[in-house]
Amino acid sequence: MKFVDEATIDIAAGDGGAGCMSFRREKFIPFGGPNGGDGGKGGSVYAVADRNLNTLIDYRYARRHEARNGEAGRGSDQYGAAADDIVLRLPVGTIVRDFETEEVLAELLEPDVKVLLCKGGDGGFGNLHFKSSTNRAPRQKTPGWPGEAKKVKLELRVLADVGLLGLPNAGKSTLITAVSNARPKIADYPFTTLHPNLGVVRAGPERSFVVADLPGLIEGAADGAGLGHLFLRHLQRTRLLLHVVDMAPFDGADPVAQAKGIIKELRKYDESLYEKPRWFVLNKMDMVPAAEREAKVKDFIKRMRWKAPYFQVSALAREGLDNMVQAIYEHVAAHKVQAPPEIDPRFDAEPAAARVEDPLDD
Repeated sequence: MKFVDEATIDIAAGDGGAGCMSFRREKFIPFGGPNGGDGGKGGSVYAVADRNLNTLIDYRYARRHEARNGEAGRGSDQYGAAADDIVLRLPVGTIVRDFETEEVLAELLEPDVKVLLCKGGDGGFGNLHFKSSTNRAPRQKTPGWPGEAKKVKLELRVLADVGLLGLPNAGKSTLITAVSNARPKIADYPFTTLHPNLGVVRAGPERSFVVADLPGLIEGAADGAGLGHLFLRHLQRTRLLLHVVDMAPFDGADPVAQAKGIIKELRKYDESLYEKPRWFVLNKMDMVPAAEREAKVKDFIKRMRWKAPYFQVSALAREGLDNMVQAIYEHVAAHKVQAPPEIDPRFDAEPAAARVEDPLDD
């Protein structure tokens, strides 16, 4: 299934049915009085978070969603039937915004949450509604009230505890495959990952967290280069970022320069995202000669002036992963108790991990 995380749709609630003006006319009852019923209520439009959905593909081509109008009232004291509501089933983590004003109408953060997007119009009054002791033959009636209509933008942000970022071919997909049940595409060429992949990592009995693997970032990503910038929004709800670094690049590139380039793009894209807790995962250590590993890691940490946690792993050989998984779980569990993740990037982000010096301030 194609991954779609943005869509723009038109939604419209139904209009209320018109009221009826009618009088009772039966044999031997020449002055039966008013009996025109009220109109029925128009259908409303609701959004519901569905845990079984993970993409907005259903709304990429179905752009118009309109509820039916309520029935008009009839004589013989008959009220019009109310129209059925329509329900838009959306993935958990979807933000619904007004297309014109950018106002957030709903954020679906929990499964089965139901939110009203457009209210259906109320039915009009029939002349039965206006009967009184002084107005015994009313000829008034009212039309139904119009339903609301909006153009809305749907934006999906996956709900994950941990997000992976790094250059293409840094080993992010191999890492998520090694520690979770996710099975993304893995190949020996850049940009193998074309959309976010989610995996559940088991750290023990009743101990788990969700990790998200995003397409790799390249220089200029914040300005639109590559694919990673399209999915950086999915990191904004995570509690921890894992920066995966290739310690043995095939082209002989400097891992420190590559890491600083990614950090610079992250900061350029969103300052609050840059301030999130971020740990280094020094991957492909099995490709570094054993005699050089310790010196290479020390050199990397020293040049990055890094004070936050870091891990030396080999995702392919599955070395050094257990300690990393346990440390990540402890961090995620502690932050779940202390403070939930922010639901909107306009709010303050979580406190940054302890970094005494900024590695970009050279």
